[in-house]
Amino acid sequence: MAPENQMTETTHTAPRRGVPIWIQILIFALLLSLLILVGLGVVRAQQGTVQPGEKLPDFTLPLYSGYEYEGRAEIKLSDLRGKVVVINFWASWCKPCEQEAAELEQAWQEYGPGGQVIFLGVDYVDTPNEANIYLKKFGITYPNGPADAHPDFKLSQIFRIQGVPESFFIDPEGVLRYVKIGPFTSRDEINFQIEQLLP
Repeated sequence: MAPENQMTETTHTAPRRGVPIWIQILIFALLLSLLILVGLGVVRAQQGTVQPGEKLPDFTLPLYSGYEYEGRAEIKLSDLRGKVVVINFWASWCKPCEQEAAELEQAWQEYGPGGQVIFLGVDYVDTPNEANIYLKKFGITYPNGPADAHPDFKLSQIFRIQGVPESFFIDPEGVLRYVKIGPFTSRDEINFQIEQLLP
């Protein structure tokens, strides 16, 4: 028996509270959004590059200084309607890109002056300094710009490129007609694809 003057000690603890429901809903929504983004990325990767027959969405390519088109610092695909458009994704660190650089420039020199064909070089995962060194090294004169510099979209995602080099031939109506994965083996290969699309 405890003495009367001794006090018994009782501890009072606050009842445990769970995470508020609004935080649980927020966490669930964030996780769901992340799963959707991952799923879209997987689907896009499984699709591979854009395919011939697809009409491409309009886009704007900012151009490197010294590689502008008709004095413009950027070019929209829609501005090129009526022309055959050859888009080549490349990078300064890409050895296969070096193998085709001279052939692309020679084809540009042949077709560019006629005004019916435009070449666009799209530099992928590179720095502007390294890109300019590469362009000068191979004497490239056709318009060139960075793939993913635009704040609203990434050109590499529009084309769903898998690597470099990759080239895309677009007809005068803006429809993709040919996709080349890897480097061209000759200028004749480039010329053949262009000739197919000229009126």
